[in-house]
Amino acid sequence: QLQLVESGGDLVQPGGSLRLSCAASGSLDNFAITWFRQAPGKEREGVATIDLTRSRTAYIDSVKGRFITSRINAENTVSLQMDDLKPEDTAVYYCAATPFSLSSWYLDTPEYVYWGQGTQVTVSS
Repeated sequence: QLQLVESGGDLVQPGGSLRLSCAASGSLDNFAITWFRQAPGKEREGVATIDLTRSRTAYIDSVKGRFITSRINAENTVSLQMDDLKPEDTAVYYCAATPFSLSSWYLDTPEYVYWGQGTQVTVSS
């Protein structure tokens, strides 16, 4: 059983930055970690993923060039650096782990077997 804990959510002004962290209770070497977000009244969507078995990342178009996900050294922690934040980035952000390499990684599917509890990101002036 892998436990994931997100941290770093906060209230930030438009154009600001935040760094979210996803800390795992065990090794992430055989997982892909995806950052999902869910805004009120909307479906949960994947925004960024890192496949730790291949050291590959991917992003949805709306966050490309603004968000970067990476592994923190050799620790069991993945970060999401978010720059140039916009009000439409406001959501609860979750990290989720899957042992599979998913072509449609941005979809909330049962292949994501471990989830964190979420952290609130609010972008507002």
